[in-house]
Amino acid sequence: MAAAKSDGKIFVGKSTKPEYLELRLANRHGLVTGATGTGKTVTLQILAEGFSNAGVPVFAADIKGDLSGISEKGDGKDFILKRAKDVGIKYEPDQFPVIFWDLFGEQGHPIRATVSEMGPLLFSRFMGLNEVAEGVLNIAFRVADEQGLLLLDLKDLRAMLTFIAENAASLTKEYGNVSTATIGTIQRQLLVLENQSGDKFFGEPALDIKDLMRTTRDGRGVVSILVAEKLMETPRLYSTFLLWLLSELFEELPEVGDLDQPKAVFFFDEAHLLFDEAPKALLQKIEQVVRLIRSKGVGVYFVTQNPLDVPDTVLAQLGNRVQHALRAYTPREQKAVKAAAETFRPNPKIKTERVITELGKGEALVSFLEGNGVPSMVQQALIRPPSARVGTITPDERRAIIKDSPVRGVYDKMIDRESAYEKLQGRTSEKAADAATAEQSSGGGIGGAIGGAIGSIFGMGRKRGEKLSTSQTVAREVTRTVANRVAGKIAADLGKSVGGSIGGSIGRAIIRGTLGGILRGR
Repeated sequence: MAAAKSDGKIFVGKSTKPEYLELRLANRHGLVTGATGTGKTVTLQILAEGFSNAGVPVFAADIKGDLSGISEKGDGKDFILKRAKDVGIKYEPDQFPVIFWDLFGEQGHPIRATVSEMGPLLFSRFMGLNEVAEGVLNIAFRVADEQGLLLLDLKDLRAMLTFIAENAASLTKEYGNVSTATIGTIQRQLLVLENQSGDKFFGEPALDIKDLMRTTRDGRGVVSILVAEKLMETPRLYSTFLLWLLSELFEELPEVGDLDQPKAVFFFDEAHLLFDEAPKALLQKIEQVVRLIRSKGVGVYFVTQNPLDVPDTVLAQLGNRVQHALRAYTPREQKAVKAAAETFRPNPKIKTERVITELGKGEALVSFLEGNGVPSMVQQALIRPPSARVGTITPDERRAIIKDSPVRGVYDKMIDRESAYEKLQGRTSEKAADAATAEQSSGGGIGGAIGGAIGSIFGMGRKRGEKLSTSQTVAREVTRTVANRVAGKIAADLGKSVGGSIGGSIGRAIIRGTLGGILRGR
């Protein structure tokens, strides 16, 4: 691999002039939009290559597997060489350091989070809970925290919910209504989650954010690729993971202000899934994180089909824009085109709304921040070709990269340490043991009563260690004889009576209890 190089900007393409993304303004976030097949993934790859060359770690979701080619050298096909010539650069094949991640652990290293890290708000979103169920889930998290019960995986959460249900009456007085029916609803959603392989995501070792912010010895930023082909079959899991990732970044990274270049950049493909059906509280949290995370030195870039997929409050935070072609065959599509055009700073030489529908593959309208953070006028640009391979890699190439990964062996095996499930199971076992001890100390029910009566009659209720008198010694010998005869008589009578009425095995159990009670008196 070539050594890291950067002149403080990333060359993206050419309009009437070269179009650059300034690294010092890259933490002001961005948006890449366009219809399917218009070149969004190639633009994402170009930006990722540029950031990696500058020593900036990159995280990107790979929806179709096309981004994996960044790990292998480009092959200089004719159309690539032509595009390089058209934008005025010399094509130089290159490849970039990559770590593959996969929530299911099949095509990359597993990514896990603990239930506690996810928190009740995101977990409620994850399971599609209503406000009532979300309230009960908040109680479960609160009680777990107060009692020092770790919620690491789904069995911990299930055990906690069972505990809440068993103690609903007392908890209701302190925290508000806890309905067993609501807990049942949450338990059913947990089952659905497990059936969608969600249980593979929750547990330990949990992802260390630092492993997404690696650089190589030669100063390049490592490109972490989330394999999302299978993940897209469960879009709620995908969107919840991305929201969790944003939250973790915001909470863990220190304030650094504006730097010469970002500490890390995150690309979120299919961004509309983050916002679909999101409750108001969650949208406010996303807006807050996007607005404030720039001060942590992190740039966030959303990739989606059109700007209408992103709420206005979030859209306003995205300063760097690349707009590929949109189609305008339906009224909704026409509305999307108009909205996209209005998000750009106008250029008197370009009719933005019309041009958006006429862009060819690999062309885009671009507007990057410049100067003191002011958007440049929109320009129609030809996007440069990537230096790495365009398209997917082979399974053998992927396995080789995973084998040589710097995090190999760190996350591959799940750890199951003592947490809420084990502690609550232990409490249940202790209660059972206490109950058994109490029953034993009472002398085994009816048998104990009989034994106790005989003992008191014949003077066997002495204190331990107390010396017997001559009369007591004689009484003890008489007691043994009488007790054995009485026991034999009771056993015979009960065996016949009970055995005949409710079965021999139960009869024998009662006889054993009776005999035990009598003979313990000896």
